[in-house]
Amino acid sequence: MEINRRKFFASVGGASAVALMTQDQKANALEHFAESELEAAIAGREEKKYPSVADLKERYADLNRPVRRGAGGLFVPRDGKLRELPQMPEKPTLLDFYEHRFAPANHVLQSATRALKTGMKEEIILACLLHDVVLSTIRPDHGWWGAQLVEPYVPEITSFAIRYHQTLRFFVDEEYGYTEYPESYYRFFGEDYVPEPYLQRTYKMLRNHEWYEYPRLVTVNDLYAFDPDAVVSMDPFVDIIGRHFKQPEEGLGWDNSPSSHMWRTIMMPDRPL
Repeated sequence: MEINRRKFFASVGGASAVALMTQDQKANALEHFAESELEAAIAGREEKKYPSVADLKERYADLNRPVRRGAGGLFVPRDGKLRELPQMPEKPTLLDFYEHRFAPANHVLQSATRALKTGMKEEIILACLLHDVVLSTIRPDHGWWGAQLVEPYVPEITSFAIRYHQTLRFFVDEEYGYTEYPESYYRFFGEDYVPEPYLQRTYKMLRNHEWYEYPRLVTVNDLYAFDPDAVVSMDPFVDIIGRHFKQPEEGLGWDNSPSSHMWRTIMMPDRPL
């Protein structure tokens, strides 16, 4: 399989990022890139039928549905089966939330693992690790919600990357190796879906922003982080969390930050009020 060098460099953050890698990191990044390209080529040969925007509108007009589509996984599990939620520690940490509320968190761990292996900066690795955890609570505009959840505790570029990765998922950028619209989005939004004006305005803003690359790099790692057979671990990220996540002494949810209520909601999803 012939490797597109420009596309490979873009997928890991550019030639400068490659220059900082060890030989093992370069080999791992190249291997992962080749595998991703092969998977994409195979997937492209398969014929799939997707709903239209009108089909989805009709589906969502059904008021006999038990819940609306945007409810988070803690409240409405996708398999329809509630799972037992362990008691949270008295002063919960981010790692406690991963273990007791976000688990198995396979997708974000795959995403962060890819960012780590390709030598991306730690603030972006952290963004990859956190970018979708808010889906446990809510799905619409999850980039904005996700950034709000962690903003009091992470570097500014990390929350920026989380907030705007959602927008950039809708827009291809071949220079960075984000070369295809997510296949799942055809199912989620319809094959003839056009991003709403607010997303197009946000995209235009981002294209002219000095930090454009940060959310874009999250989308690159996001796209290739859905391997059901991947074996991942939180262990490589414990020190990164320690360096860049400001754990409140009182525990997440009890520190009276602007997002404490969100952590409490995740902690206690059965509260009636």
